[in-house]
Amino acid sequence: MHRFRDRVDAGRQLAQRLEHLRGQDVVVLGLPRGGVPVAFEVADALHAPLDVIVVRKLGLPFQPELAMGAIGEGGFRVVDRALVARARITTEEWQSVERHERDELEKRIVRFRRGRERLDLHGRVAVIVDDGIATGSTARVACDVARHLGAARVVLAVPVAPIETLQGWTGVDELVSVDTPRQFGSVGQYYEDFSATRDEEVIVLLDAAERRIQDAARLPDGVDCDLEVEIPADGVALQGHLHLPDEPRGVVVFAHGSGSSRHSPRNRFVASALYRGGLGTLLLDLLTPVEEQDRARVFDIELLAQRLVAATRWLRERPDTSLARVGYFGASTGAAAALTAAAELGEGVAAVVSRGGRPDLAWECLHEVTAPTLLIVGSHDPAVLDLNRRAQARLSCPNRLTVVPGATHLFEEPGTLAEVSILAKDWFVEHLLSSQARAVRGEAQ
Repeated sequence: MHRFRDRVDAGRQLAQRLEHLRGQDVVVLGLPRGGVPVAFEVADALHAPLDVIVVRKLGLPFQPELAMGAIGEGGFRVVDRALVARARITTEEWQSVERHERDELEKRIVRFRRGRERLDLHGRVAVIVDDGIATGSTARVACDVARHLGAARVVLAVPVAPIETLQGWTGVDELVSVDTPRQFGSVGQYYEDFSATRDEEVIVLLDAAERRIQDAARLPDGVDCDLEVEIPADGVALQGHLHLPDEPRGVVVFAHGSGSSRHSPRNRFVASALYRGGLGTLLLDLLTPVEEQDRARVFDIELLAQRLVAATRWLRERPDTSLARVGYFGASTGAAAALTAAAELGEGVAAVVSRGGRPDLAWECLHEVTAPTLLIVGSHDPAVLDLNRRAQARLSCPNRLTVVPGATHLFEEPGTLAEVSILAKDWFVEHLLSSQARAVRGEAQ
């Protein structure tokens, strides 16, 4: 039944069906929350700006998961009048549900856009993207809203939708779906990973998409490298995403924690900030999809560290990164792997940043780390903060422990991940790109 690994995979497959729109004046509009990770990939493939189009399902009072309609920006609504009549919904019940959802809609507009102006749709192609549709009521009102806001053409694009829902659909100029099954249960059945998308992830992706457009406007075509790569290690091929500025002088390799990957919005958010600071980034999956199912491997710090060492040597062999200084950004267990690899490689690693990390899992080799190390921990993560303080006392390299006020372990609170990005960027710029750092490398060579 599964067609897509996750929303990232779904977005990339959907983007292939939308290649004919490349080069047109397109705006991609994701339906929060789950549609935004899909839309992010579509916007990336089409080199188009990304925004949200905020709509809310109106659920039956006694069965909220069943939509009797939907509302959206601009005062638009879609009503399933047949369902409302069958369920004998009174005017008062309808108004109560709509009032509640309208309040939530307005809150989400403020939360997601954070003062950012809504993208102008006048005369443009609006591509409405969700992670899948069942009844389609929410998507219908989204299409109506886009038309009302001036879109010249409206395209509805989803990874999966039942064929009977799409048949006879009106109000759009084009319908695109990767899969249109006749026997349809639920959208989640078509995903291996259909875990909930959080508000913070939506904000991270919108910010990253905006910066991507800004960076593209500043840089002439063809000056940087942005591609998926495979890195051989221990007889397996590790998947990664390499993003390099022209003539990179520093590259940061990301060592993700358990349960995360190179597709993680948080990791991509930080990577985007580093790139804007002039650094290359390598977002790397240290385990294969099969290995990730083995919890023992997930916490095998020595194995993860050896994979990092292999990736570092792979960078040394590439003509475009052979002269670049290498740094590690590690989160959770990935931080322990980064410190273990840094201890082994010595001067081959120029700096390490740990975000909510477990450096205690690299206890035996902490005193061997020579790379300047920054430990970042949230103030509301007391257990990990204590572990980092103990680990810092064992480090003999230049180091610093920075506590981010109000942050918990995953840095989900507004503004906390942005602070991590700034701290990491400043640390890596100082130790990878500064003239003093280059002089030290020259002496070492």
